[in-house]
Amino acid sequence: MSNNTILSDLVDSLKCLPGVGPKSALRLAYHLLQRDRLGANQLSITISKALDKLNACDLCNNFTESKICSLCESTSRDDSLLCIVEMPTDLLMMEQTHSFKGHYYVLMGRLSPLDGIGPKELNLSKLIDRIKKSNFKEIIIATNFTSEGNATAQYIKDILTNTNFKVTRIARGLPMGGEIEYVDSGTLAQALEDRKNI
Repeated sequence: MSNNTILSDLVDSLKCLPGVGPKSALRLAYHLLQRDRLGANQLSITISKALDKLNACDLCNNFTESKICSLCESTSRDDSLLCIVEMPTDLLMMEQTHSFKGHYYVLMGRLSPLDGIGPKELNLSKLIDRIKKSNFKEIIIATNFTSEGNATAQYIKDILTNTNFKVTRIARGLPMGGEIEYVDSGTLAQALEDRKNI
């Protein structure tokens, strides 16, 4: 195997990262080989270890080294609330607000028929099983406000229609510190729709 083939394989491997095209992948490959071989080696070891040791939490579906993650095991969480998010990064953002003390479920994606992602691919049966075996009173759907995120939220809401759970969706509207004249009309319309008493 020649060096060019190995380099091409490295570049192709780096292209799997989001937002990394052929030119960026080539720059990253040269940087790792030329300027940071120690970092490249550490990256290789860490990725291998993560692939070997991390798996889905039996309850929330987030990445963990054990069967149940630390958030699910915590006794300080509110057992009456479940927040459904699309990705682990969404869970991290929710936690950074310090305003939600309930439990989570990570979908690891969203419904996207064009990409071949349906309820089976999202393993929504695992979510329904978790809800049925719980004491949740409110299910908060915190999917993104994209067409796929909205479709996912609607699908989950439909599944839970004839249950005793209170099903809510996170609000959307004007951003903190935002000025009305710079906000798009769709966001402004939603802010009006989701208005509340003060």
